[in-house]
Amino acid sequence: MKKIKLLQQISSEGVVAVLRGETPEEVVEMAEQAIEGGIKVIEVTMTVPFALRAIEDLAKRYSSGAQDASKFAIIGVGTALDPETARAAILSGAEFVVGPSLNPATVTLCNRYRVPVMPGCMTIADIQAALELGVDIVKLFPGNLYSPAMIKAIKGPLPQANIMPTGGVSLSNLGEWIKAGAVAVGIGSDLTSDAVKTGDYSLVAKKAAQYIEAYRAAKQ
Repeated sequence: MKKIKLLQQISSEGVVAVLRGETPEEVVEMAEQAIEGGIKVIEVTMTVPFALRAIEDLAKRYSSGAQDASKFAIIGVGTALDPETARAAILSGAEFVVGPSLNPATVTLCNRYRVPVMPGCMTIADIQAALELGVDIVKLFPGNLYSPAMIKAIKGPLPQANIMPTGGVSLSNLGEWIKAGAVAVGIGSDLTSDAVKTGDYSLVAKKAAQYIEAYRAAKQ
């Protein structure tokens, strides 16, 4: 039941912050600011040095089951290339797993532990293979290679596919992706680039609030 609840929460929240940084401390700061701004689904990528430290730290502070709204957030791992990485992240507190491509062994591992897994897919064949492995949400990646019309094209032969575009999603096109049928969207560098340039991480919270506002407007 926990997996189903997590999938429902991710779909309901609708926006996933995909965080990369130079240190785990930097990523934790980005995550806290994103959560403050209203983005409650946080993906810490394994390209961050000592990324598991950031996941463990955030998992201790936040939980998908928290009754206190200020402590509610869903912490997951991104750029999980193999089952070993996924397992280590799950042990560190990650509640969902995202990969840049479809790795069947990673999907099997996550299904074994009933953890939502979102592999990156580019083609109908990839998406069909992911569905056959039991994937509930497919990451359309890199999203900037497609337009929102791609979702309609996918759902022609595969109406049961839940699609989450990541890469290239911005404030200007988020609404188009959601109205096209995206179950959620992943937001990467656009969320954090200004903060990294200036050192003012409060800018992450401000940009997060803008994304949440855009998402809610698109859902009306």
